[in-house]
Amino acid sequence: MGLLEGKAAVVTGGAQGIGLAIARAFCEEGARVVMGDIDGAAVEASARALRESGADARGEPCDVTSETDVEALVRACVEQHGSLDVMVNNAGITRDATMRNMSVEDFRAVIDVHLFGAWLGTKSAGAVMREQGSGSIINMSSISGKVGNPGQTNYSAAKAGIVGLTKAAAKELAHLGVRVNAIQPGLIRTAMTAKMRADIWEQRLTEIPMGRAGEPEDVARVAVFLGSELSGYMTGTVLEVTGGRHL
Repeated sequence: MGLLEGKAAVVTGGAQGIGLAIARAFCEEGARVVMGDIDGAAVEASARALRESGADARGEPCDVTSETDVEALVRACVEQHGSLDVMVNNAGITRDATMRNMSVEDFRAVIDVHLFGAWLGTKSAGAVMREQGSGSIINMSSISGKVGNPGQTNYSAAKAGIVGLTKAAAKELAHLGVRVNAIQPGLIRTAMTAKMRADIWEQRLTEIPMGRAGEPEDVARVAVFLGSELSGYMTGTVLEVTGGRHL
């Protein structure tokens, strides 16, 4: 039996990158997964590919800054599978610029998708899980939320905020049987980081004691751990998946 056998999970930002890797890993461990993404066609295509390999996966369009959309995504999981056991708030965007050049719109957009989106997901999933008396919520932060990156005042602020959200929500929900934890990935090889300038990429690689960038699967395995009973006595924690960077 897989570590998530019989569990129902929701993953936002599930069309590609870390979100898709988490959805795939969950399916491999026996979970039934509902994947949400603002690109409805892309997330359904990703879910279809998982189904073709024998997984129980479904894609749904979802704008994580819309309370209606997030509640509908959670409801879709409950209606189809009878429960919501793991919620992964992973959806994210970047709008990088120095603070001097960053527009108000780009600051707010990143805060809205990452922090407000994670809050909506935590709130909606928490409402279901507290009635069940069980559940695991996993919020995707970033090592940028620990150390700050120049050119990312919006992203770093949002990711730091997710840590505070996670810890506060963990305290609110622990006595109801619901756990809330966060993951802070470091330099992970995704479509988002592929846009990075080659010299910046190489410079950041030199900061990693393990000597390599991470893969989405490295993050996905930690999400499986947090979603499973292996982490049953953990809540309010922040797990760094960085290869030792920024210790």
